[in-house]
Amino acid sequence: MRVMLDANVLFSAILFPNDRMDALIYKATLDHRLVLSSYTINELLDVTKRKFPAKVKDVELYLTRLPYELANTPKEQDVDLFKIRDIDDYPVLYSAIVANLDVFVTGDHDFNDVEIKKPDIITPAEFLEKY
Repeated sequence: MRVMLDANVLFSAILFPNDRMDALIYKATLDHRLVLSSYTINELLDVTKRKFPAKVKDVELYLTRLPYELANTPKEQDVDLFKIRDIDDYPVLYSAIVANLDVFVTGDHDFNDVEIKKPDIITPAEFLEKY
């Protein structure tokens, strides 16, 4: 199964590791195929630079060691594919859809009301419970 993690999940897993987040990364990388979008990686690095500038090198190192497939976020996007409350999140889910992912893991509540068939949008807790 192909799984994408949102930037907020990666941010928590990298900068605030705990047993639950470690288990999520373990399952996503060893039991499934982890896919990260270029948009998500850029967002993760931007937030880290803004909030924890001393941790940027740690995040970059973590990403070099994390086994994942890179999905390029297209610059041109079909803006009518789905509706989402926060338009800044559109490229994140759009990347997951065009990469044909099975599951998108996020803690962002702006994705709760999105109506799409695939990928399944779930929280980290739901991912661990389900998979």
